[in-house]
Amino acid sequence: MSRTLAAILGGAAGAVALVGIIGLLVWFCLFHKRGVSRTSETGSSDPSVQGRHLGVELSLQDARRFELGELSLATKNFSDRNLIGEGKFGEVYKGLLQDGILVAIKKRAGAPSQEFIDEACYLSSIQHRNLVTLLGYCQENNQQFLIYEYIPNGSISIHLYGAGQVSAQKIEFKHRLSIALGAAKGLAHLHSLSPRLVHKDFKTVNVLVDENFIAKVADAGLHNFLGRIDIAGPSSQVTADEIFLAPEVREFRRFSDKSDSYSFGVFLLELVSGREASELPSSDSTFNLVEWVQNSQDYSNISSIIDQRLGSSFTAEGMEEFIKLIVRCLEPSSERRPAMSYVVMELDRILDKEMSLTTVMGEGTPTVILGSQLFRATK
Repeated sequence: MSRTLAAILGGAAGAVALVGIIGLLVWFCLFHKRGVSRTSETGSSDPSVQGRHLGVELSLQDARRFELGELSLATKNFSDRNLIGEGKFGEVYKGLLQDGILVAIKKRAGAPSQEFIDEACYLSSIQHRNLVTLLGYCQENNQQFLIYEYIPNGSISIHLYGAGQVSAQKIEFKHRLSIALGAAKGLAHLHSLSPRLVHKDFKTVNVLVDENFIAKVADAGLHNFLGRIDIAGPSSQVTADEIFLAPEVREFRRFSDKSDSYSFGVFLLELVSGREASELPSSDSTFNLVEWVQNSQDYSNISSIIDQRLGSSFTAEGMEEFIKLIVRCLEPSSERRPAMSYVVMELDRILDKEMSLTTVMGEGTPTVILGSQLFRATK
């Protein structure tokens, strides 16, 4: 009797212990998975991409430290033939690393500093499908370098209004919507970080497109490397770069996620018009495109600035909703502008509807009449 009871008690204790062990294993797996979770678009398994802010050592996505010798070899000693541009950080070179990877190398004069390394490590930890990845850095000979992934099709601005417009084919409305959605997702991801990262220099030239015309936002966080930059106040003559700055930035240097939303609105305006927003819409106009849109009383006027290369590749409803979103982003009051998370949802909805409607009607089918009949006049 006592042996049977002991066996029963022993078996019960063993079962309880086994259940406990299984429970601990399940808890550990769930906790570990949460700690290194990765979304479908971030591509980052780093448990904390805010290493510089929280004092956490960046181990999984640490920036690579390049040697000046390998950068010199990759660019053929920084040959003028490899010079592909110049920005606020400095000259930009195209390079081919020994492992066959194409890179874009930003170069400027600068004394070595730990702050530069910390900033590079932080930014390289931020991974997203719609952000240009910072691969690493170099500090040698009183020069500083930032090494990015190379995006083959360059800036969307080249395809819209660049010299020669390298795209032989027109970029249809659906394609422009897709590019806008990708760029919006990139900005929204920056704003979702904790603490949030404000781009501060978002503009059309910083939206690059890869070989599949997937949009990637460039120079995220680059403003932090540049230190204080004086921004001119309100003026009747606005430069191509200044026009992307929200009113509160130009007047008070007050950057926020909503100032990025304003810049995004200017980008959308250039995307739909195929022109630089600093241009005048007509020879008799005293307003640039942004001011002209902000002062328009109804959408029938705005329809006249739509890029004629779009032809009839869009629906009236889709275009109207797109321009309404532009107007909301260009609100002078930051409080009335939408967050980028909302912009993503709106663009996704407009694109989905546009894809559905134009597929049903067939490509090239005339669906709208440009001019006053395009939009319903608003009171």
